Amino acid sequence: MAKRSVFDTPEVPVALFGFLLNFVWEFWQVPLYGDIPDAPHWEAVKTCTIATFGDVGIVLVAFWCAAVAGRSRHWIASPATKTIATFLIVGVGITLIAEYLATEVWDRWSYGELMPILPGLGIGVSPVLQWLLVPLALIPLSRRMLCAASPT
Repeated sequence: MAKRSVFDTPEVPVALFGFLLNFVWEFWQVPLYGDIPDAPHWEAVKTCTIATFGDVGIVLVAFWCAAVAGRSRHWIASPATKTIATFLIVGVGITLIAEYLATEVWDRWSYGELMPILPGLGIGVSPVLQWLLVPLALIPLSRRMLCAASPT
């Protein structure tokens, strides 16, 4: 019997790459937000790290929704258009709701002058792009790690 690794579990590479890619994205978009560019360094790092953990939560929820659509938690090893679309749509949907609540209802953060805004929605373009580009990078990286961890 082949020895199993924690990396055989699809959620592990998905969460790992979800963290790494979103962490970089969070720092890249700092200039687009209201108070973060002027915050003390450590406060900005903490803010971006906390946001990244939230992003990983979104990644995992979207991953599990795609798993339901694809009828397998291992969909990422051989992704179909349906599962990729589900992954992206769920992630964008959660992001739109979270951004609206955070900026309009709870006043958790604000957009800076540099943030392009989606007309009619009042939502920043950067977080939406994040949920289109990061998952598309995460899928092949996760697939590669899963394939490397699986015995042949």
